[in-house]
Amino acid sequence: MHFQIGDFSNIPILKKLETITRRHINESFDSLISAARIDWNAYERSWNFEYLPILAASSEPTPTIEYSYTVWATQNRATIAEMKRLEEENNRLFIDAYGLTDELTPEAPIEQITLTVNPAYRYGKKLADDEWSVAHGFGEELETRFREDTMQELVSYAIGGMMGRYSLDAPGLIYAHSGNLGFDPSRYARFPADADGILPITDTDWFDEDAAHRLVEFIAVAWDQAHLEENLSFLAANLAPKNGESSRETLRRYLSDRFFKDHLQTYKNRPIYWCFSSGKQKAFQCLVYLHRYHSSTLARMRMEYVVPLQSKMAARIESLADDIQAASSSAQAKRLQKDRDKLTKQLDELRRFDEQLRHYADQRIALDLDDGVKVNYGKFGDLLAEVKTVTGQKSD
Repeated sequence: MHFQIGDFSNIPILKKLETITRRHINESFDSLISAARIDWNAYERSWNFEYLPILAASSEPTPTIEYSYTVWATQNRATIAEMKRLEEENNRLFIDAYGLTDELTPEAPIEQITLTVNPAYRYGKKLADDEWSVAHGFGEELETRFREDTMQELVSYAIGGMMGRYSLDAPGLIYAHSGNLGFDPSRYARFPADADGILPITDTDWFDEDAAHRLVEFIAVAWDQAHLEENLSFLAANLAPKNGESSRETLRRYLSDRFFKDHLQTYKNRPIYWCFSSGKQKAFQCLVYLHRYHSSTLARMRMEYVVPLQSKMAARIESLADDIQAASSSAQAKRLQKDRDKLTKQLDELRRFDEQLRHYADQRIALDLDDGVKVNYGKFGDLLAEVKTVTGQKSD
């Protein structure tokens, strides 16, 4: 509460440390601080985040995501090993200086090397097989979990590119103002940002420019397009694919079912991409970038997506009725009837959602970002997913 320079100088330290030792320790501290700063800035939660590390893991453009990831993972191991070495060297110097050789050891356990790129620290000792985490390989469970989290971070960065938060043309935060004011589409030449900051994440392919389609476009631009299918397969393989799914089906299901939950976890229940959802049937879901939301966003969402989707669903239900009549087997007819029943439930849900959406769109709700996510998120009733998680209160 009250700590002055004189108090600091009174802390007992050993005065007789050799000058060369002091200099060495200071240089070591500088290296450790630099490594920790680079590590922190490699993730979206940092104000100084510039780009996804696997996009810059090599000085030369890389053809595949797997190669980019492997290069980055190798760099991480070297950083972790160097940080461990420096911390143990500092421990040794202080132990010798204070005569504590018989009481302390210089070893720094791998789970105490506090870098996010260190799986043993990030996920805990229990998952580490140790022996310096299996001779720096960290063990299969740690490696798998870190690789899967990295692929989730890739999807998150791609969503940021779609929303205009990030750009493949320049590092750092590109747009994080309010109300879409001052948004400049010319800053996204390699991979254009979405025109309205509204991205459907439906479990069915209803829209040509939904998040699933745009994710494929992002991968084709960020890495060599000639390796697109290989890259999609690697990405999907690390996002819990189901048996029989294609890579595109896995990516669509991840975006529809899991992305927003992962996003909430990353941003500690204060999301920057908000998930508007029709309900449990997931007839319609979309992400809206908080900083690009404005008073006309809901009206645009309704007219560009929700109203047309009702017509598409109704037409598909009629088509399925004809297909059921023409089915060549009872098994096929049963499968088609199941699809029709699901769509019928979704259409009913979508119509109810449309009524609510129209009500809130007519209000032309404006946001004051100074009020914070918790307050602003609660202004939309049942239109948003995970309202209680974000606001701590039930929706109206």
